Amino acid sequence: MKHLLLGAAALALFACSQDNAADASSDNASKMAADKPSGETVEVPTAWQQLDAVLAEQPDEAKARYEYRHPAATLKFFGVKPGMTVVDTLPGEVWYAGILLDYLGPEGKVIGADYSPEMWSLFGSFAPPEGAKANWAAEWTEKAEGWRDEGDASVGAVAFGSVSDDMAGTADVILQIRSMHHFNRFEDQGDHRTQAIADMYKLLKPGGVVGVVQHRAPEGNDDAWATGDNGYVKQSAIVAAFEAGGFELVDQSEINANPKDQPTEDDFVWRLPPTLAGSADDPAAAEAMRAIGESDRMTLKFKKPE
Repeated sequence: MKHLLLGAAALALFACSQDNAADASSDNASKMAADKPSGETVEVPTAWQQLDAVLAEQPDEAKARYEYRHPAATLKFFGVKPGMTVVDTLPGEVWYAGILLDYLGPEGKVIGADYSPEMWSLFGSFAPPEGAKANWAAEWTEKAEGWRDEGDASVGAVAFGSVSDDMAGTADVILQIRSMHHFNRFEDQGDHRTQAIADMYKLLKPGGVVGVVQHRAPEGNDDAWATGDNGYVKQSAIVAAFEAGGFELVDQSEINANPKDQPTEDDFVWRLPPTLAGSADDPAAAEAMRAIGESDRMTLKFKKPE
């Protein structure tokens, strides 16, 4: 990933942002560096200014999705800051591992996390070939090293179901971004959701956070439809599962909500952008899905008790 030098140009880019100013004030994070030989002073970027600068450097294809994914507000809500160790489930070159590599900086660490090979085997026609996930941690770490630049966070990897004791209590934040529906849908075929939540609890430091963003099923829809097979899960089910695993729900937000997405029990989430499953060859139907936008999503912040 491209390493960002957050100097005067980056600061000028965001100096006019009232949100950043408010964040800096509320966090008491704005500091003044020592005087330069010329007698001038340089303001040290706040964490949120650094995040905004990193996001501004992402590819245009990724930035086009900020309207629905709200990465700045989401990472701020979960309290992700430079220097932290953050676990990213199903990590991508942009979402969210690539963003985190630049943002967390040299004192931070990004740990990519994948589903267990046993859970992957349940994906039917989407399941990878047998044995393909056996060396995932080493393979992903090698790939992510190629995304890094000088000054970026270090990298590591883990698969749910095989969290080693030496990783216990090492993470500050775990991100579950649009991934909990798979754990949920396979719960009755091996307790995969229960095991994953136990692994998250083990990975986190006391007081550490799990940040969940998940396609949200209407609470009035049928429970069987909302298990996750269609991409949607009820918010009440996610809260109950984490609380059963020892976590506390400490906050929730509507920053990723989309009231235009009102799925019926005949719908699945992949009908919407960017997949447009079922309408890609029907311009009118595809336009109707684009008018809805990406899915309605819950945003939940859970904490491991201190």
